[in-house]
Amino acid sequence: MHKPIKYVEKGLTYVARGAWAVFDTLNQIKPSASFTPAWSDTPLLKSWQKVKPPLGWPRETDSLCPTCVREARQAIVDGRQDVSILLNEKVGEIKATILERDGKILMVKDCPQHGHFEDVMSIDPAFFKHLETMFPGSDIVAHNDEALHHHGSSTIKYGRGAVLTIDLTNRCNMMCDPCFMDANQVGFVHELSWEDITTLLDNAISIKPRRQMSVQFSGGEPTLSPYFLDAIRYAKKAGYNSVQAATNGIEFARSPEFARQAAEAGLRYVYLQFDGIGNAANSHRLVGNLFDVKLRAIENLWSNGVDIVPVTTIVNGVNNEQVGRIIQFALDNPRKISFLSFQPVSFTGRDEEVTDERRMAQRYTLSHLAHDVRDQMHLGEPTRDWFPISFLGTFSDWADHVRGPETPWGNLACGCHPNCGVGMALMVDKETREAVPVTAFLSTRLSDDVARVTDAGRGKFLSILGMSLALMRNYDPFKSPTHFKLTDLLQKFDKTFGATGRDYGRVDGQRTMEDIALRRKDRWNFLFIAGMWFQDLFNYDFRRTERCIIPYATQEGEISFCAYNTGVGWRNIIEKMHMTATLTKWYEEHGRHEIFAGGRSVQLGSTAHSLVLDNEALAAGIQHDLDEKGIAKTAREEKLRARDEAKQRAEHERMMRLYRQHVLKDPVASAPESPVMQIQGLAPKKGNTAVIDRS
Repeated sequence: MHKPIKYVEKGLTYVARGAWAVFDTLNQIKPSASFTPAWSDTPLLKSWQKVKPPLGWPRETDSLCPTCVREARQAIVDGRQDVSILLNEKVGEIKATILERDGKILMVKDCPQHGHFEDVMSIDPAFFKHLETMFPGSDIVAHNDEALHHHGSSTIKYGRGAVLTIDLTNRCNMMCDPCFMDANQVGFVHELSWEDITTLLDNAISIKPRRQMSVQFSGGEPTLSPYFLDAIRYAKKAGYNSVQAATNGIEFARSPEFARQAAEAGLRYVYLQFDGIGNAANSHRLVGNLFDVKLRAIENLWSNGVDIVPVTTIVNGVNNEQVGRIIQFALDNPRKISFLSFQPVSFTGRDEEVTDERRMAQRYTLSHLAHDVRDQMHLGEPTRDWFPISFLGTFSDWADHVRGPETPWGNLACGCHPNCGVGMALMVDKETREAVPVTAFLSTRLSDDVARVTDAGRGKFLSILGMSLALMRNYDPFKSPTHFKLTDLLQKFDKTFGATGRDYGRVDGQRTMEDIALRRKDRWNFLFIAGMWFQDLFNYDFRRTERCIIPYATQEGEISFCAYNTGVGWRNIIEKMHMTATLTKWYEEHGRHEIFAGGRSVQLGSTAHSLVLDNEALAAGIQHDLDEKGIAKTAREEKLRARDEAKQRAEHERMMRLYRQHVLKDPVASAPESPVMQIQGLAPKKGNTAVIDRS
């Protein structure tokens, strides 16, 4: 039985539909031209002016040969080839076709030298089509950016980005598999100086469109940098509205004081490595009590006003069973978790030379995520409740228009390719923990209505009126959470986009604990479940790279996340170009930093926490899918197996030789053996003094 207010609200939606018909008809008469805001040198885009890449299938795109790229990159790192070749030539580039076969979407490509490659893009063609259909188009073309965007075919072309990523150091206090940057194993230290950090932050806000950005300090483990706290302070002062850290949480768990200092410096979000519920589910990270570390980190950070985003690297057969358990963890703790980020594995870094067998077994796509959420949680329909994160750009466009031409910063805009990132929004009642997908009670037709309001270019009052009518006419009160009201919906959108100027608590650099408490007071948690799928050499698409919203700031400019970590591999090249010291030299001058590996536990002052945990999830233990199939889980395990197999083959050949020599009296077998050929990479090179602390 629905509450009486629901029937009243249903009546209001009918009134809104009639009012919208009149409003929209009048609003389309002589629409106004777009203005040029202070944060851009070109006008705001109308919806029909937005550029889209080729979509649908079959389609052709530009990709890379995994083998050609590795060879070319190594030549540059070794000094046998100049880095300028990446700016002037299309190194390793080949054509790829995206097509449907056997109920899946695949990328297939052929290299004249290295043969055929293919990989899975989606296990659900309808879902893949839905995402591409919902893509609204790219952001304003980047301009005034020549000093930072100059990376040949890897150059970012659209927008200002959403999250600027700065790796403070390549040192880490863990030895994880997977690790997209191969931390602690490259033989040298690349660590930014204070001058590097301030220069990168200043440069990033010099180009246009000058959107309000987040900056995420990453690594390695960013808390190992001596400038971590100072970098947060400087970023806050420079105008970044959201200062984040991507961390394993060890330092925050060990020291409540460090968490307090980071919060006071201006840290707003922590993207916390979080691979599952329970220590067993995190055991592939090789730290004995890693889940206890996560819980203490959340406790210490949240109590100091820092919001936590659990970030899960999903590997099929290793921890995909944890998807539902992690979402349940967020639903059980709605006051502390309002965002989840699932990141399907990218076979790069330690995993770049993955075998085809392991890659196919461990491949996990955005479509896998949507299906696992539905199957494990009975939440969300893939083609109704999931959308590309660029879908939200329509609402950012509206906010940019409403805030007017004098605003110094544009709104955050995620204009990435629809194959890059997806999301599903849940409206969660913090008191009853009831959760309903927003798109179950709010039609996605809303985005078309909002685009029409924005395109008309009216003043602030009429634009807010249009948004309000659009929300009301697309709202179904009978499908919303039990205690959710239409006024809650209107306030949620106003709180998100700040259109009316009402005080919901500041979110800029001047926010206080009082502001944080005010924003947390809201009964409704807008839980966003995101999936961000970073590319690797097997599914690389340059149409995605040029629309990147997560650029890396480096000494050689700003580079797409995927072009930096995968692609032609700018990370390997730039870190070597700007190497701080060899590992041996660094250890001589600074000593060894502590590394937790091999099952070693982190010493915690306390394991107490106030989080709600599901006992069944805690007891679930390790996932054994790959064990049952006899497939290696990690690059290290794969190399050990290859070494063991090589030894077995050598022993077999030796025994056969002895058999032929002594039993069959084969004269050829009695000849002196040829020297054993050493395969490069399976044994340490002479003179290599770099040491890895595996304690």
